[in-house]
Amino acid sequence: MLAAPLLLALPAAAQEQRAGSIAVSHPWTRAAGQGGTGAGFLTLRNTGSTPDRLVGASSPAARTTELHTHIREGEVMRMRPVPAIEIPAGQAVTLQPGGLHLMLIGLQQALDQGGSVPVTLRFERAGEVTVQLAVQAAGARGPMHH
Repeated sequence: MLAAPLLLALPAAAQEQRAGSIAVSHPWTRAAGQGGTGAGFLTLRNTGSTPDRLVGASSPAARTTELHTHIREGEVMRMRPVPAIEIPAGQAVTLQPGGLHLMLIGLQQALDQGGSVPVTLRFERAGEVTVQLAVQAAGARGPMHH
């Protein structure tokens, strides 16, 4: 049982949060100004035997929160809202820059590096879970692993 104390040393941000059979890990965002638009990134892992879908998200920090994807139209990458994000049974889906992501539109407050912002994720089967997006630097490419 030598490994147990190491688990306690991990920062809270590294802890998974669960809604039913969906495990949410590494939630993060980039610094952004008040009134602007932020983006949320995280990994969703379906540990169950039934597919689920992320059907919505909300945050007190933003006027509205949408699910988005990037699609290529010719030579141009465009963001498009999607009605849901499928999470197949036994698989993980990562929301990341250049791919699927949450859009936090109309920020009520600045997202300051080092802070965090709460987002409630709504799943078709698993219900709701609130996670804290850790705010990284404006140009960050991924979550900080300590």
